[in-house]
Amino acid sequence: MSFLLWATQGIREQSGRGHALRTVPSAGARHALETYLCILGVEGLARGFYRYLPLEQQLVVEYRDENVAGKIASAAFEQNWMSSAAVVFVWSTIPYRMEWRYGLAAHKVILLDAGHVCQNLYLACEAIGAGTCAVAAYDQELMDQLLRIDGKDECVIYLAAAGKVS
Repeated sequence: MSFLLWATQGIREQSGRGHALRTVPSAGARHALETYLCILGVEGLARGFYRYLPLEQQLVVEYRDENVAGKIASAAFEQNWMSSAAVVFVWSTIPYRMEWRYGLAAHKVILLDAGHVCQNLYLACEAIGAGTCAVAAYDQELMDQLLRIDGKDECVIYLAAAGKVS
């Protein structure tokens, strides 16, 4: 889990000036994405939602929920196969991080950044013999509600289920 998080949003180098270089590119180094995890079957972690803090390489418990498997599948238009994954990566965006700099082009580069992040998840999963499947079909309001975000200043943009390949 730690490796997958590092590969998707981790810090690969920090300078003395407070700058951090991540493992994934971002337009203008704005990093408008946040990484949440829907933990379904990861040893040592209770079922529920967590948020990843890249600078600290830590997880913060957003909330625990034993019924999270059904809720994530339901919010993803009843894609019930997702509930058998070990974890579902849920990426949200805070658009303002890009908008102040890129104006109308911000939304395009946010989508490109999401593609970079998910591509790194695919590569990292392959490297450790795990599997992943990106998901863009979900109910926006339900997914935002699951993360307890407002859907305006921060909203879900992309998902990917990951786990052991059987």
